[in-house]
Amino acid sequence: MAEELIGKVTHYFGKAQVAGIEITEGQLSVGDTIHVVGHTSDFTQRIDSMQIDRVQAESAKVGDEIGIKVVEHAREHDQVYRVLPD
Repeated sequence: MAEELIGKVTHYFGKAQVAGIEITEGQLSVGDTIHVVGHTSDFTQRIDSMQIDRVQAESAKVGDEIGIKVVEHAREHDQVYRVLPD
């Protein structure tokens, strides 16, 4: 499965299970699948919704900081990849 680096985790809010992600390359949209990889993190999930500044958004571009609900614990500095469609 091909992937492209899209950003990195900047914060993790454990109680809400939300990761703050800074988009450093490319674009990310609702419906995309991401792969989060770090020292102890390694999981893949589909983005069902995202927020920019606590407002629902359909897509994010370079420079945006988004919040998404994650299925596993993410850690600061984890790399976030967008899984490319086949």
